[in-house]
This record gives sequence, structure tokens and C-alpha cells, in this order.
Amino acid sequence: MAILIHILVSAALLYVTGKLVDGFEVRDAKAAVLGAVVLGLANWLIRPVLDFVALPLTLLTLGLFGVVVSAAVLMLVARMIRGFRINGFKAALLGALALGVMNYLVGFFVLR
Repeated sequence: MAILIHILVSAALLYVTGKLVDGFEVRDAKAAVLGAVVLGLANWLIRPVLDFVALPLTLLTLGLFGVVVSAAVLMLVARMIRGFRINGFKAALLGALALGVMNYLVGFFVLR
């Protein structure tokens, strides 16, 4: 049950990000839920490899390069899901920042 709630919250945050960030488009709830599932899988399978490869840059930038890795994963997921589109790296970067902040706030206020 907890995984279902996590997917639905992630889908809602993706949808809200689509409304907040220009160039970050989530067409409907189906695209948001599918995007949340695929993003979760990508963060579980692909993100650790990218984090390892980018470790020197992440250390050099005191962790800020992690946002670039998040943006890259978002762009990869957007290419896989119909109805989820990101127009350019700037939109992906702003979307990654927005998602990160919203995830933090949801975790802080809900899981406390």
C-alpha cells in the first residue's frame, strides 16, 4: 500500500511541476502515473551508475552536479513516456530542482 501512495504522490508532484515549469509538460494523469513509475525505476536502476560516473564533478561542485544528473534522468524518462515532454535542458534542470524541493517538503511535512 505504501508503494502505491508513493507512486500517486510522485505522480501528483510531476503533474504540478508540469504546471509550474515552462517546457516541462505532463499531459494527463495517466502520463503522470506512468512517468512516476518509470522515474522511480530509473532512479533505482540508472541513477546509481550516473552518480558514480559523475562523482568527481559532484564532489567538485559540492553536490550541485547532482541536480544535473537528476535532469538527465528526467529527460531520459520523458523520452520514454507518451504525454510527458521536456523541451530542452533548462526545463529539465528547473523541473529537477522543483521536484527535489517539492519532494523534500512533502517528506518533511507528511512523514514527520
